Amino acid sequence: MSEAAVLVIDMLNPYRHEDADLLAPNVADIVDPLAGLISRVRARDDVDLIYVNDNYGDFTADFDDLVDAALHGERPDLVTPIAPDGNCLRLLKVRHSAFYASSLDYLLGRLDAPRLILTGQVTEQCIMYTALDPTCGTSPSSLRRTPSHTLIPNSATPR
Repeated sequence: MSEAAVLVIDMLNPYRHEDADLLAPNVADIVDPLAGLISRVRARDDVDLIYVNDNYGDFTADFDDLVDAALHGERPDLVTPIAPDGNCLRLLKVRHSAFYASSLDYLLGRLDAPRLILTGQVTEQCIMYTALDPTCGTSPSSLRRTPSHTLIPNSATPR
């Protein structure tokens, strides 16, 4: 059992969309703290690092395709410091919540981590929906037994 699971949500972005210019400066503010968090998590064997990313409607893409597109997109400076390595867990999602139509619930049940830490970009959408899913009782079953969930938009050190 892990002490915690850290979800990095929707940070793999090629920044080739209509609101990219609005999003990029906000992401630039969190890249360094997030890279620090990811580095600390990678150094621990009692915390699981899970990247969950939107597939942007491309159902032929696998996770490596998304990583490659983001690293070769308009803002690689926002992706390179936080890019996943070969040791992290990776999941694709299709909508706002990381739980919706993904295997995240099953994975978290297998990891049996008592704490879930959410971080990433677009807090008012994907992170919020992911945080709300367990409290609404719709999913995930693996987290309904826990009394609270941690939403950390920038950086934290898992304990």
